[in-house]
Amino acid sequence: MKKLLALSLAALACAAQAQDTKVAVAISGWTGFAPLTLAKEAGIFKKNGLDVSIKKIPQKDRHLAIASGDVQCAATTVETWIVWNANGVATTQIFQLDKSYGADGMVVKPHITKISDLKGKTVAASAPGTAPYFTLAWMLKKNGLSAKDVKVVNLEPQAAANAMIAGSTDIDAAMTYEPYLSAVRAKPEAGKIIATTLDYPMVMDTFGCTPKFLSENPKAAKALADSYFEAVEMIQKDPAKSYEIMGADVKQTGEAFAKSAGYLRWQDRAANQKFFAGEHAAFSKEAAELLMEAGIIKQLPDMSKLADTRFLK
Repeated sequence: MKKLLALSLAALACAAQAQDTKVAVAISGWTGFAPLTLAKEAGIFKKNGLDVSIKKIPQKDRHLAIASGDVQCAATTVETWIVWNANGVATTQIFQLDKSYGADGMVVKPHITKISDLKGKTVAASAPGTAPYFTLAWMLKKNGLSAKDVKVVNLEPQAAANAMIAGSTDIDAAMTYEPYLSAVRAKPEAGKIIATTLDYPMVMDTFGCTPKFLSENPKAAKALADSYFEAVEMIQKDPAKSYEIMGADVKQTGEAFAKSAGYLRWQDRAANQKFFAGEHAAFSKEAAELLMEAGIIKQLPDMSKLADTRFLK
């Protein structure tokens, strides 16, 4: 009888597991994406009927993973979705993850005193179409320059920060973000942080999926949004445990992770509803104009299809 009961329970467990919607999500080690890791590790995705696999893929390659079908959803900056859609990788944003409040920045060597001093100098930044490159283009434009006025060496955020810390003589400035920016903060002799998103508030991250996935799995899309908001609530209710889980994913202590998280704001459901009521469209329009000017995109995608707010309720 016990054996039959055990078999029955096992069968029920298998059936329940089979009902979980499988979804692969592409992210990076950026602090702002960490609630997604928390939702997975704390069992929130599972509780909401999702079987989520999280894949760490550099931003410059994330759209390729979507186009190949390797992942169905991803986290990235608002302007990056414009680039992807302009280049034929159809994706739709469904909720906002975070806003940077000093978590993204430009680090410069001591001889650079202002951003306009970078004319003719070498800057380390990730490839065109990524957040660090866009942040560079944005900051340069606000100071009367463009990406054509500097020599860009393509290094990912961690490598860019490490190059500054190592004192590379070939690089005058670097674009990076948390948690790597904090590594530079800890070594002021490596260079100074001349500007961050406190000075230029333009880095915002959202979560999106392919239109095919959203069309075929609307309940799963709603569960993804709900799970993220639950993870944000967990951070508020049990910060110590949450920071420990999220920090472990990027090889940081809970305490160190909490410090890097202090430079951004995760966005709850109410903040999301406010953001998508107008700010998202306004920023997307300005970002698209800069992307066109910088030659990163050749034509505008259908701007009306960049976001789907059904899942925020």
